[in-house]
Amino acid sequence: MSLKNKPVSCKVFDSHFHIIDKRFPLVPNNGFLPDDFTCEDYLERTKSFPLAGGAIVSGSFQSLDQSYLTDALQKLGPSFVGVTQLPASVSDEELLRLNELGVRAIRFNLKRGGSEKVENLETLAMRIYDLARWHVELYVDSRDLPDLHNTLVKLPAVSIDHLGLSKDGFASLLALVERGVHVKATGFGRVDFEVPGALRNICAVNPDALMFGTDLPSTRAPRPYTDDDLKLVTEALGEEMARKVLYGNAVAFYRPQSTSCNRLT
Repeated sequence: MSLKNKPVSCKVFDSHFHIIDKRFPLVPNNGFLPDDFTCEDYLERTKSFPLAGGAIVSGSFQSLDQSYLTDALQKLGPSFVGVTQLPASVSDEELLRLNELGVRAIRFNLKRGGSEKVENLETLAMRIYDLARWHVELYVDSRDLPDLHNTLVKLPAVSIDHLGLSKDGFASLLALVERGVHVKATGFGRVDFEVPGALRNICAVNPDALMFGTDLPSTRAPRPYTDDDLKLVTEALGEEMARKVLYGNAVAFYRPQSTSCNRLT
């Protein structure tokens, strides 16, 4: 049996997915509003592999709302964490409240907006790390990374979404990986390059850097996530490295309270 056809047996920490629930505020982004993708929808969609937790990521269409995220964290349980978007004016009290609820990172969406401006990246990133040890996540085209390089290498903890998206900026992404920046193996249908080679290149530079995620429900992706994307990781990297990418690297980065998935039963 080829690795691609072999069922995934190791635990998976899904480092990047979205929960969309129209009971909570949504903001059109360039006229786009997504369909619902609730906690129940997510767990149903991922029941084909051994899900052991994950990171709920705020999208551009959720802007600075926290209500959907706190609801989802409560439903999914302590093996899941949150990645949110916040204004630079956020109070220490609010940061600590969100930390208690399971939020572990702040996102800057430079690709689509809906988050704080990049001008406040360094100051806000340092502040939240000092207060709560959160890291920073960037949705950014890697072609824009040279302008951010000097800032990002000064930050204590950073990850970049969707393999950086662009072949033309991949060398800049690797330069940051060499300096300790993490990368999400997500959005394979969003990138303009061959994914298996990119995964191998990142792991060769830093085997602790790469973290798999489904990117469900793949809003606005040219090609949505399929379970073949998950199997591709093992096929490209081999089982030993795949265990790190599918589970270990993300768990070490996010520090969830539990690694036993709650399936709302």
